[in-house]
Amino acid sequence: MVALTFPDGARREFPDGISGLDIAKGISPSLAKRTVAMALDGKVVDLADKIESDARIEFVSRDDPRALELIRHDAAHVLAEAVQALWPGTQVTIGPVIDSGFYYDFFRNEPFTPEDFPAIEKKMREIVARDKPFTKEVWTRDQTKQVFRDKGEAFKVELVDAIPADQNINIYKQGDWFDLCRGPHMTSTGKVGDAFKLMKAAGAYWRGDSNNPMLTRIYGTAFAKKEELDAHLKQIEEAEKRDHRKLGREMDMFHFQEEAPGSVFWHSKGWTLFQALENYIRRVQTTAGYQEVNSPQLIDKELWVTTGHIPTYNDMMFLTAQREEDQRIYAIKPMNCPGHVQIFKNGLKSYRDLPLKIAEFGKVHRFEPSGALHGLMRVRAFTQDDAHVFITEHQIAEETIKTNDMILSIYEDFGFTDVRIKFSDRPEKRIGEDAVWDKAESALMKALEASGRPWTLNKGEGAFYGPKLEYVLRDAIGRDWQCGTIQVDLNLPGRLGAFYIDEHSNKVTPVMLHRALFGSLERFTGILIEHYEGKFPLWLSPMQAVVMTITSDGDSYAEEVTQAARRAGLRVQIDLRNEKINYKVREHSLAKVPVLLVVGKKEAENREVSIRRLGSQDQTVMKLDEALAMLKDEAIPPDIKRAQAEG
Repeated sequence: MVALTFPDGARREFPDGISGLDIAKGISPSLAKRTVAMALDGKVVDLADKIESDARIEFVSRDDPRALELIRHDAAHVLAEAVQALWPGTQVTIGPVIDSGFYYDFFRNEPFTPEDFPAIEKKMREIVARDKPFTKEVWTRDQTKQVFRDKGEAFKVELVDAIPADQNINIYKQGDWFDLCRGPHMTSTGKVGDAFKLMKAAGAYWRGDSNNPMLTRIYGTAFAKKEELDAHLKQIEEAEKRDHRKLGREMDMFHFQEEAPGSVFWHSKGWTLFQALENYIRRVQTTAGYQEVNSPQLIDKELWVTTGHIPTYNDMMFLTAQREEDQRIYAIKPMNCPGHVQIFKNGLKSYRDLPLKIAEFGKVHRFEPSGALHGLMRVRAFTQDDAHVFITEHQIAEETIKTNDMILSIYEDFGFTDVRIKFSDRPEKRIGEDAVWDKAESALMKALEASGRPWTLNKGEGAFYGPKLEYVLRDAIGRDWQCGTIQVDLNLPGRLGAFYIDEHSNKVTPVMLHRALFGSLERFTGILIEHYEGKFPLWLSPMQAVVMTITSDGDSYAEEVTQAARRAGLRVQIDLRNEKINYKVREHSLAKVPVLLVVGKKEAENREVSIRRLGSQDQTVMKLDEALAMLKDEAIPPDIKRAQAEG
């Protein structure tokens, strides 16, 4: 017998090998009908699976959030069947679920294109309507390879060889069609529903290796309900309008080119925004007691071996070649932490010096595959608003809470009020003893609980040297972005020989808090561009105002207005071109200039300006001094305004 505990706490015994479906039917036919899978001790499995040991059992309905991954997984199988039904001889490879939906890779002499999607979607709907049950069979390796070899599915044969020897070979059938799959699946194809859509087609090398055959990857998405799909498609449409790469061109902020893949060429306006972000962080962290430093770009490879980066992070690092006149190999730093430990070690430190807060706007380089590069969001060279706080073990909670509050306050200043916190514990690939990790995770958890903020567990996603908190922002159209982090590190300082003298004159290894506020300034810039759709609040806008004339009669006064605005600290340009005023307004509006100051002969005589805000057809006429005082106040960064109010 097996003992099963239900969500209400009830505990019942059942015969060994009973299936979840049989249990659901025994409770009520309606439960069995609406259940698509079950969870045993929290792990979602097939409803038809046999239960062989005691467990906590939950029945998963199609509306359960956990079912979304199953819906998408099943939709991928339906896609594969549809493609092979329409184009016999096409080979299927892999079809995983991803954050936004699913994809399936196909091998065919002629690549698929979006023009094929209507026919594929029609066939998919037929398969869903057929509502064939998903059934699982366990085959031997030899049997599996022979069947797929006979079908001409060479990629599947190769996949069988990649499955670890201790794992079953699962075959999932949906009617006559079947596939090699780890599972789980819902009870039938009909449970996929009609809220799915194919999104795009792209090329992808088999197993990501350019030496292998090129496949066609068909991306799709699926949801439990049609309205959820519609909302997702609307979000995508809105995201395309806000794409920072498009807006960056229109606003003349930055560009990329092939000679420097993954590195940004900042134009004047983009660099102005970048510096506004950097200066904001500099003010905030200076107020919080941080000391700004700068560490070398090139550091001997051996230091990175000592820290554990080379063994665990080598694939992401850029290394120099060995030169005859210098036998050493150097690493271009992928992060700032080892450099900051060297600064801490320079000179004897006492417990009275702690917490010691070291910050740097450090330029780091990491090797991202060329196919993963994506504008400012995924680059190879970026600037971290990085800091390391050296503390005693007793100071972990206090300093973590202070940093947590600072991060949340910063995001609020930039218009992000919906912020999620994730607790990421030890990853599989890591340095340090388990006892050290136990201590670090416990201390970080206590700090998180003391903060009173809600959080979720991000299992196994900590840094290789310590657990971390991740801060996820939700933007104006509902997308999530992981930005800031706090990491508790009980490993690197000791590996690099850092210590302080405690109150008993003993040498003690400090704890090091790694802290990033924006994370990458480049990426945060891209997030801000899309969040605001380029329509920045005045204090952030690279160009805050343009002074423009209606006719040449106003040129002299326009020069005077421009100089007065610059003396007031505003970022202003002047436009004296002999163009119609409506043309000028349209051009500067497309460039997302927030304020247009229009002047002519009448404004000059009355020492006024006509103010036109971005996105508004209305104009407000004000005295020049009043207008500049208003804009000057509006352009004060929120942290300075807050300090003025408190002071």
